[in-house]
Amino acid sequence: MKIYIKTLGCDKNTVDSQVAAGLLLAQGHQLTDRAALADVIMVNTCGFIQDAKQESVDTIMELAADKKPKQLLIVSGCLSQRYGEKLARLIPEADFFLGVNDYSRLPSILTGNAEGKRVYQNPCGKMYEEIGKRMTSGPVITAPIKIAEGCNNVCSYCSIPSIRGCYRSRKMSDIIDEAKDLAKAGCKELVVVAQDVTAYGCDLPGEGHLIRLLEELCTVEGIHWIRLMYCYEDRITDALIELIRTKPKICKYLDIPLQHCSDAVLRNMNRHSTKASLVKTITKLRKQIPEIALRTTLITGFPGETSDHFNELLDFVREMKFERLGVFAYSKEEGTAAASFPQQVRKDVKERRRDRIMALQREISLESNRRLIGKTLEVLVEEVCDDGSYVGRTCRDAPEIDNSVLFASEDPLKIGDFLPVLITDAFDYDLTGIAMPEVRDESAK
Repeated sequence: MKIYIKTLGCDKNTVDSQVAAGLLLAQGHQLTDRAALADVIMVNTCGFIQDAKQESVDTIMELAADKKPKQLLIVSGCLSQRYGEKLARLIPEADFFLGVNDYSRLPSILTGNAEGKRVYQNPCGKMYEEIGKRMTSGPVITAPIKIAEGCNNVCSYCSIPSIRGCYRSRKMSDIIDEAKDLAKAGCKELVVVAQDVTAYGCDLPGEGHLIRLLEELCTVEGIHWIRLMYCYEDRITDALIELIRTKPKICKYLDIPLQHCSDAVLRNMNRHSTKASLVKTITKLRKQIPEIALRTTLITGFPGETSDHFNELLDFVREMKFERLGVFAYSKEEGTAAASFPQQVRKDVKERRRDRIMALQREISLESNRRLIGKTLEVLVEEVCDDGSYVGRTCRDAPEIDNSVLFASEDPLKIGDFLPVLITDAFDYDLTGIAMPEVRDESAK
């Protein structure tokens, strides 16, 4: 059968879709990039916040409207795990609803040997389940690699633990094997992801699991950059900082989702950090790794956030000067503790506060970018433009969410090349430059 897979949401969903694709290919099925040509359409959904849920529902409805009589429409992922029964009533055109732990059911569903019900929502187990090798389509230059599933943090605004279950670390040997497979497929950059990367190994005996994992990943031939995303401040240890400082393959970049800085708001969020600990960790990172780029995400309008709390957050952003920053207006999610909190903030106030921080961040980003003018930075080529120019990223930038470098080169380049680029100008979020001689192609090693 021909299978079309549409993936929505985060990098972790991308990995899940690729694992499902690998499982189906092993069963003799084929993939297609056109829904109209498929025998089976699968939508891997996101159900994290309201906007993501709406996008998932809209996508399902669009595909259902164009569905042919003999096509199967399968809905999977977080939204299906969370609202499977409700979705089944809302969208009768969809044939099956699979939760986040049900991809192993796909082969029996496609062969007609399913149990006869439409909705599957298995409870999350206590161990990470490997269901097969993931399949990536086309050349892979950058790839997320998932090291764990679920979350134990139980932040009061977040539905992830109720959807994906408790934290389950993946076996190190399976992660390393997958990294080697990705490197053989041409991958140059691994983006290490989990709900909380710094919690890796918390469910395993002993200590230091994340450090050992990263040390092993650094030995994988062909991998040039290793990027760490979703690192919680209270678990950023001196050992991790030293590893980032000393290992050339580990990007001098860290994504630390802080959400807020006010101690009162952090307590209500059930976060384990304080404003003092945030400042201490950020200061230590910048002292020990002067060239590091820090990314964070913040939430405005959390229940009970006063104008004083917000002004404190605004001052914090102004003082910390994060190189990369994103802001979300608080989304009230049913089933979370925060949804029942008093003093819910009005939508227009939440969004106005978000916009104020983003306006400030644009100024900070421009200031940070201007300091790079005249410097030569290593750039990964990601796009060859029709006019002969190129688009790439530095190690300071995560794929799809951070800045880009637009540059010219006298020598022809290809996607996946690493080369030095002299930065000649800077804008709010992007840079321009000129390629310097001596292209270094890591695939030649």
